[in-house]
Amino acid sequence: MRDMALILVTGASSGLGRDTADALAGDGHDVVVHVRNTARLADAGDTARWKGVVTGDLSDPDEIRDVARQAGEFGRFDTVIHNAGVMRSPEAVTVNVVAPYLLTALMDKPDRLIYLSSSMHRTGSTDLRRLGEGTASYDDTKLWVTTLALAVAHRWQGTSSHAVDPGWVPTRMGGPGAPDDLAAGHRTQTWLATHPEATPPTGGYWYHQQTQTPHPAAQDEDFQGRLLHALENHTDAVL
Repeated sequence: MRDMALILVTGASSGLGRDTADALAGDGHDVVVHVRNTARLADAGDTARWKGVVTGDLSDPDEIRDVARQAGEFGRFDTVIHNAGVMRSPEAVTVNVVAPYLLTALMDKPDRLIYLSSSMHRTGSTDLRRLGEGTASYDDTKLWVTTLALAVAHRWQGTSSHAVDPGWVPTRMGGPGAPDDLAAGHRTQTWLATHPEATPPTGGYWYHQQTQTPHPAAQDEDFQGRLLHALENHTDAVL
């Protein structure tokens, strides 16, 4: 990876996504931010620091595809950070799982992929019928996106892929009473995005720059394959 990396951060208008994008831009990297619409940047400060902005509602599959098209105009990214997420159903399955899958499938392979997980993935279900039915819980979606990250790591040589639990931090999603350190919430993502010395170099589940053991299903090659097959059928896009 070159010293100045080209990096896409989804869901970057506020919260952890904004903190991640700010930190990377502050380190001199070319950062492209994704926001749902340009109005989301109205209070986001000086956008001159960004290499560019892509817009689209990640709860809408057609707009996800357009985000991939817009991002493709910047060329191949060194790193893509799939940060965007919501807690509410039924949007959660599309924003938290389908969008990262589709963007991964449709964009040129980057050097590095980082998918935002959660400790709540440990209580997620492996019942993939919930994907098509739109009944998946937040916990389900975080198990599935963690599985996606590790499936990509297993299948794509030359691209590192990691899942990151940022902790329960006091963002708009996490709420003001969240107990984890907000500043620590983005450090693992920014470090993995730009530093080659991470161990393992791919397929890690990270919390505060340390690896942990994820839900067993996330590392199960059979479940990884079933999830990818379900997502292919759901989106008509092949990874």
